[in-house]
Amino acid sequence: MNKLKLVWPFVQARWLRRWKSIEKLRDYQEKELSKQYSYMRKHSPYYQKLAENAPFPQMDKSFMMTHFDELNTRGIDKETALSIALASEKNREFTQDYKGISVGLSSGTSGHRGMFITNEEEQALWAGTILGKMLPKGKLLGHKLAFFLRADNQLYQTINSRMIELSYFDMYLPLENHLARLNDYQPTILIAPASMLVALAKEIEQGTLQIQPQQVISVAEILEETDREYLKSSFDLSVIHQIYQCTEGFLGCTCEYGHLHLNEDLVLIEKEYIDEQRFYPIITDFKRTSQPIIKYRLNDILVESKEVCPCGSVFQRIEKIEGRSDDIFLFENESGETVSVFPDFIRRCLLFVSDIHEYQVSQLSKQSVEIAVDELTSEQKKQLLLEFQRLARDLCFIAPKITFVSYQWDQSTKLKRIARKFSEEVRSHEPY
Repeated sequence: MNKLKLVWPFVQARWLRRWKSIEKLRDYQEKELSKQYSYMRKHSPYYQKLAENAPFPQMDKSFMMTHFDELNTRGIDKETALSIALASEKNREFTQDYKGISVGLSSGTSGHRGMFITNEEEQALWAGTILGKMLPKGKLLGHKLAFFLRADNQLYQTINSRMIELSYFDMYLPLENHLARLNDYQPTILIAPASMLVALAKEIEQGTLQIQPQQVISVAEILEETDREYLKSSFDLSVIHQIYQCTEGFLGCTCEYGHLHLNEDLVLIEKEYIDEQRFYPIITDFKRTSQPIIKYRLNDILVESKEVCPCGSVFQRIEKIEGRSDDIFLFENESGETVSVFPDFIRRCLLFVSDIHEYQVSQLSKQSVEIAVDELTSEQKKQLLLEFQRLARDLCFIAPKITFVSYQWDQSTKLKRIARKFSEEVRSHEPY
């Protein structure tokens, strides 16, 4: 790739795409939306079949994978692309493309397989934009990025250049395999899922890892508040940054104050509200042309902030990414009705018990919850049981049976601290 293609997206993201009012941002979005709709009606076989004034249908991951061949504008066959992506996962070689397109695979935190494709222009746009938004102020060149992820992709390698070096660290390999290389590389920016960042922080505490990155960025997993505070202390940083990205696009990132904002210069975010603050995002990407992302409903649960950010951005500020709809725990009340409980209430039960850092809470059924924590004292177990009983009393459901198991971290998969292990449609009852 001609690295000069990164320059204009970088300049736009860094300095030009700034709006002083919501009204001006909405005007920009309307124009971009109109251009994207027009392009897709001409180039996507699926949208070509729509009547001229027919609305674009809402989509999700299942819809995307079912209609993949006719949705994309590059004549990409899903099965061929999927076989290339799977082969890359197996042989850990991520340089092969298909018809000039880079193919990536994502299991997502929901466990359902998705696939994304990008052409060279889209890769340059992504790289320039993410660098423009995320590089620290005051120093643009000479950074060394250490990037941990389950799978590499040409999209990520687009960043690599003479001015900025990116080195990929394969999370499929044992952590100890990376320590000497990291010590030698001395990254200025460390990018990894939260669970890997926590593991690296522990290596720093033990003295086996000696790095002092200027910036730490959490990706791919929900950054829990307890992990954030631990990482800030371990890396001696005032802010741990986040990138909110998935198969469907670069959706958000933190500002210099560490507050997460949606990238409303790249995507239109419509909100399907669950309550006064929580919503499911429905996204339309203005910039992707190979694989349309239009009215795409995610099952992420976002909590919006009503506060004005000191950074001055008019982009929607997000208080937190709470989880996904399939992370909502489902219990029963005395009448046999389903009571839905947001992941944040489950987290609170752990937060009220001291000295619990790494954990995973899994709901096995409506009557059974499993808590994975290492080296719990009898007093901590007692407190946890009391917290769940208090939660059950407050939200009027039958307290589940709690079992305790050892915590085990699988670095090759995304960590979900709060996970429901059985499938059931969330009823229409108001969730807590």
